[in-house]
Amino acid sequence: MAIKMIVTDLDRTLLKDDKTISPYTAQTLEELRRLGVPFVVATARPPRAVRQELSFLRYDGAVYHNGAITAVGDRVVNLCQIDRGQEIVAAILRERPESFISVEMEDALYTNMLPESLGHWQVHQYTQDFHEIAGRRVEKILISSPEGKAEGWLATYKKFIPEELYMQVSENTLIMVMSRQATKLNGIRRLAKHYAVGLEEVAAFGDDFNDMEMLCACGAGVAVANALPEVKAAADQVCGSNEADGVARWIRERLL
Repeated sequence: MAIKMIVTDLDRTLLKDDKTISPYTAQTLEELRRLGVPFVVATARPPRAVRQELSFLRYDGAVYHNGAITAVGDRVVNLCQIDRGQEIVAAILRERPESFISVEMEDALYTNMLPESLGHWQVHQYTQDFHEIAGRRVEKILISSPEGKAEGWLATYKKFIPEELYMQVSENTLIMVMSRQATKLNGIRRLAKHYAVGLEEVAAFGDDFNDMEMLCACGAGVAVANALPEVKAAADQVCGSNEADGVARWIRERLL
């Protein structure tokens, strides 16, 4: 089956470790788009982090927040949000006040973490009680801990998370909490329908646990060489690493 849409994760997949792309990758993606093949990014990042930090990157569609937001160009075509976000956060902080909590809402970040510890998240507002999100729907809740790595956190925080939501570890440093409808694969399905492409005609690239579902479901699921072992085992193929322009080289060898 011919590949008619490309979907890629960003960090540690398309992007190099310094969060850039090489001239080779940039040129390859431009040639791909000139052929009329939609190029889609699927990322756990919020829209603002892609716009502000990756302004050099051109793409047709996007799946943000791991699937909570799906967009064609700048137009949002679907939202999968969390109800009662403040109640969930309050319950966690009552029992585990040492927890670091961040909430993504309306493309802004509310957090009880100090700004200097946030890096590229670009804190919008420091908060202690999260009163700002009361009665409002949110895209994502992020949980981290002074203990460092996220091993064992899923069991620790499971009691606070309603059945209609799910938890996923990201880069072994934090837990993402989202609607069960907010997945990269669901976003890809919507964009494939928009571009009149079958899921079997999509090539997807990734490196982390939150990429595994889309790698298994798309016509070509490709893990980069630096992906987690479990991700490489689930993929159909393995391409070069993010530092070696693996995604672009796969595209050039097969489509250009």
